[in-house]
Amino acid sequence: MPVLLLIVASLFHELSAPAAPPALPKPAVEYVKSEAMIPMRDGVKLYTQIYAPKDQQQEELPILFLRTPYGVTNPDGEFTTHFATTFRELAPQRYIIAVQDARGRHKSEGKFIWNRPVTHRNDPQSVDESTDAYDSIDWLVNNVAHNNGRVGMLGVSYPGWYVAMALVDPHPALKAASPQASPSDYFMGDDFFHNGAFRLCPSAELPYLFDFDPKTNAKFPYDQVDVYEFFLDLGPLSQMNERYMKNASPTWNSFMAHSTYDEFWEAGCTLPQLTEVAVPTLNVVGWWDAENLGGALDLYARLETLDKRDLNRIVVGPWFHGQWSRGPGDRLGEYEFGGDLTAHYQQKFEAPFFARWLKDSPAEELPEATMFQTGSNVWKTYDAWPPRKGVVAKELFLHADGELDWDRPVASDHEFAAFVSDPTKPVPYSKRPIQGFWQGLKDSRDPRFDRAGRLWKVEDQRFVADRPDVLSFVTQPLTEDVELTGAIVAKLFAATTGTDADWVVKLIDVYPEEYPDRPEMGGYQLMVADDVLRGKFRHSMKRPEPLTPGKVEEFTIDLRTRNHLFRAGHRIMVQIQSSWFPLIDRNPQTFVDIPRAKAEDYRAAEQRIYYSPEHPSRIEFTAAEADASGN
Repeated sequence: MPVLLLIVASLFHELSAPAAPPALPKPAVEYVKSEAMIPMRDGVKLYTQIYAPKDQQQEELPILFLRTPYGVTNPDGEFTTHFATTFRELAPQRYIIAVQDARGRHKSEGKFIWNRPVTHRNDPQSVDESTDAYDSIDWLVNNVAHNNGRVGMLGVSYPGWYVAMALVDPHPALKAASPQASPSDYFMGDDFFHNGAFRLCPSAELPYLFDFDPKTNAKFPYDQVDVYEFFLDLGPLSQMNERYMKNASPTWNSFMAHSTYDEFWEAGCTLPQLTEVAVPTLNVVGWWDAENLGGALDLYARLETLDKRDLNRIVVGPWFHGQWSRGPGDRLGEYEFGGDLTAHYQQKFEAPFFARWLKDSPAEELPEATMFQTGSNVWKTYDAWPPRKGVVAKELFLHADGELDWDRPVASDHEFAAFVSDPTKPVPYSKRPIQGFWQGLKDSRDPRFDRAGRLWKVEDQRFVADRPDVLSFVTQPLTEDVELTGAIVAKLFAATTGTDADWVVKLIDVYPEEYPDRPEMGGYQLMVADDVLRGKFRHSMKRPEPLTPGKVEEFTIDLRTRNHLFRAGHRIMVQIQSSWFPLIDRNPQTFVDIPRAKAEDYRAAEQRIYYSPEHPSRIEFTAAEADASGN
């Protein structure tokens, strides 16, 4: 039987604010691997690797279980990467660790279906990811030697969704679950659509789907370095199959066939399937998670409405997608955390959570919500998220000449700002050349590391601030700190000469020009929150409606929640644009079904953003009560 030697490092960076727990010396742990094909209720068998401490003997240990579509093993046939990341802090605490290829992926049998809907409740003979999790856990607790009958599940991204699925009619042995960056509704705010707007990249969407349709991983064959140029040269999305896909991706075809929120998306939505909280749950995500921030927040919120036993918890850090698992731990691009937050999270939150519920550890129960406040680099705890106490509603209004102010606009000769949005020259979401998720540099210390895939959310927005098709509104330097704590909503009064339009809103922290601590950050425009609304879905995601040319309408763009300190001396900026390419596919700006649009449907349009007493465009948010006076 192959033996995996896990060496656990004992040296960690110290966390400056707040201090990380002291790093205690940890012994080397030897794990032995066994393999199993676990039968499901329909006879399909799923490939599973099981690791147990070599010196376990008669000691009964809980099982940590991870299900993944990405492949259990690395090219060497071992699971070593995950022992150095996901299980870095957990493995030394002595667990049995089981990892499984999901149905239809890699060494597992069966057919893979993207976001397979829950069907077993209406058809007990059917299978879904909930039943696969149940059957796998049942086999593990009944067949793995010397387990204590308790199972914990965790996973990031799609593996996190598998954890969420396990919470649908969970197995009695499932005693702790941590869905991390789990999607929950792919049309509303996850990888593939944001409020009806289709995401082409960075990590998705096109190459990601291409990767998943075959049984083993494959990469989309980009034939241009700059994906901005690639997608622009592609033209309408309808040409993707003819030029590249060749109908090889059933998932792509399904997404193109369902461009409104119809039964296809409703069936795959996780949230309605969750009907109780019976398992202690630790939700985890990062503020700058470009893939599943919205999904994870919505999953937590759904569980919170069902939580009658106070079992639901959430931790949000300053991370990109999955950074809390694999690092780097001390920074995201130019933004420095003040310490190794990967080690801090795994030691202070994740390991105690599983020890408490799987080993009866005396570890203290985690607070309801633990949030890293960006801007101050301080962890804060709350009795709910968004907070229900200690916050006050605030409004920042758009004004003429690019001003952003706390006062409502008054009548003037200038009631709107206008720009031309041209689909042939869309606003890039990152500096060009934009490299796809699998094309970027791999040195995590290189400031260009996966810039367009993982770092674009903290990229200095000055690279687009001077474009004529980007409007910027900015406050005067703040005289006091503003502590944004909770929900953020953009209310735009806008009009277009087209019959459809995208509205992209970015909330930005503008650093002072003189920044002695880090001179290279002088004037930096740090994006704090962002999102897009496809205008035709302003009233309904199920029944899109054309915009009336020239008609002023109110558009509500949900920027989710954040916890950020705008420091005195900084400025708050709002940027508005109508393209964000190729993060979001181009809106033709004519009312058409975009997957079937033709080249001639793509037309330039004049966009107007209003800031009059009758049409007061603004940002609404909640702030800590201490900020209620002064600003």
